[in-house]
Amino acid sequence: MNKEELLEAYGDLVGDTELLMADGFDDAIIGICSCSFRLIYDYDLMLGILQEQGIEEMDAIEHLEYNVLNAYVGPQTPIYML
Repeated sequence: MNKEELLEAYGDLVGDTELLMADGFDDAIIGICSCSFRLIYDYDLMLGILQEQGIEEMDAIEHLEYNVLNAYVGPQTPIYML
């Protein structure tokens, strides 16, 4: 689900809230938190996306944990479901 599809589906709920997205992981979006209006990503889908790009499983896990899951980019930082 890309940003345009999200805004079309949830635009009334989200209003003017900016949706921060994890680059390259649109297909791993599973929803939006109804309280904080943050995007929710599925960890396993994100891992699969990296592996489809030819990244070994352990390297993909390390990349996700270090560069994505532990990155705080403000109050709208996405939620990652494990």
